[in-house]
Amino acid sequence: MKKLLLSAAAVTAAALAGSMLLGPAGADGATSLKATLVDSTGAAIGTAKLSFELGATEVKVDVQMAPSQAGFHGFHIHSVGECVAPFTSAGGHLGEVAGDATHRHRNHDGDLPVLLVNADGHASAKVETDRLDVAELQDLNGSAFIVHAAPDNYANIPATDAAGNPRYSNPNSVAVYPNLTTDAATLATGDAGARIACGVIR
Repeated sequence: MKKLLLSAAAVTAAALAGSMLLGPAGADGATSLKATLVDSTGAAIGTAKLSFELGATEVKVDVQMAPSQAGFHGFHIHSVGECVAPFTSAGGHLGEVAGDATHRHRNHDGDLPVLLVNADGHASAKVETDRLDVAELQDLNGSAFIVHAAPDNYANIPATDAAGNPRYSNPNSVAVYPNLTTDAATLATGDAGARIACGVIR
């Protein structure tokens, strides 16, 4: 099973985007990708760097968003390298097996930890993962970073909503947690909501 490790980070949130440039390979075979992060208006809001070495990828993000966007945001790599607002052009998650409900969100290659934007709008994070490689990121369709408006629950849904009403239930109508029967949106994105930033990986 592929692992995903959140390394020391003041967790982030934010719009990850912009065009990414393939950096030179170092003497040890390491390769890096860089990105300028943009929001849905096309404004640059920060930077990102991916470094590949010894089978692992280090992802560093540093962005500045509006203080009103403070909080947690879903953060993924999507399977199409096209960023046209509202960024649905970027397709589904990298590594998603379309039509296979058992291949749920949080197991896709492009699923990354949520990002936390601080009260002042600044977000920075460092993530290490073995789910990514340059070939997959730069295939014929390309790929893109996406930051979502809402937190990511990784398809783990509370049995009830804030008012105590059942949200999802199994076939015999008994509310369960964690839920094994969820709707398509939850399985696909973890209820992370709209795409607020995008960055093409070139």
